[in-house]
Amino acid sequence: MQRQETLSTSPNNPSTHFGLFLPSAQMENRIDRKFAELRASGAKAFIAYISAGDPNLEATHSLALALERAGVDILELGVPFSDPLADGIVNQLAASRALAAGTTVRGVLDTVRRMRKDTQIPIVLYTYVNPIYRYGFAQFHKDAEEAGVDGLLILDLPPDEDAQNAELSQNTGLKRIRLIAPTTPPKRIAQLTAGASGFVYYVSREGVTGERSDIPVTLATQVAAIRATTSLPIAVGFGISTPEHVRSVAQVADGIVVGSAIVTRIADWGKNPDLAERMAAFVAPLAAAKKLS
Repeated sequence: MQRQETLSTSPNNPSTHFGLFLPSAQMENRIDRKFAELRASGAKAFIAYISAGDPNLEATHSLALALERAGVDILELGVPFSDPLADGIVNQLAASRALAAGTTVRGVLDTVRRMRKDTQIPIVLYTYVNPIYRYGFAQFHKDAEEAGVDGLLILDLPPDEDAQNAELSQNTGLKRIRLIAPTTPPKRIAQLTAGASGFVYYVSREGVTGERSDIPVTLATQVAAIRATTSLPIAVGFGISTPEHVRSVAQVADGIVVGSAIVTRIADWGKNPDLAERMAAFVAPLAAAKKLS
């Protein structure tokens, strides 16, 4: 029998109805709903990345609420991992701080569950496959969905593996966001978008995460090539760190992802009691820059 939890019904918690928990697979995914709302108003999605547990999980909860108030549309929560190969030094150090603070996968999911009492912001877990396997692949998907996660971005799990390993094909309401790089060949782009849901994440430059001084001149061409293969929204990340970058990317993409610039400030201000307020003030001009004139 499917487990049900008794929760209070509130406008901030649409997964409840007359006090009963409704699995997210039975309602519209928050990612889909957010992009539909933005598209209807001609707006773009501002997506913020933070490492869960940096500086601690209580702070993560507070940061999520502050970032939403600052204009963040979708939140990417990094699941800290000891060997984050796709990440630059800023995000590596954030994961290290989170692990040192005692953050676990279960703790991240418990934090998302607590967040859902206060916010319905779409949440994507940015993770590597090893922590999921250690947790239990099927159990992780079940628990993540029940906690209120909306999508997964598994950096080192290519779609080819889904066809070869039955346990990787999970029938849940979680969206599977796929990464596409500047070096991805056209045939591979079509394969990746065919196996994607929620949105497609385009890595704007080669290499790892980190702040950069400019936006690649080929961005519009690359986004157009992806758009020719899918109707899914396309978000662009890696290296976006200023309002000028955000404005530039918003001209061609459906979503803009800022990560390292935010994580750097969390590292700088993590011990300050007003961390959440400082981060909201830093992020607000970035989020506002997504608006097209």
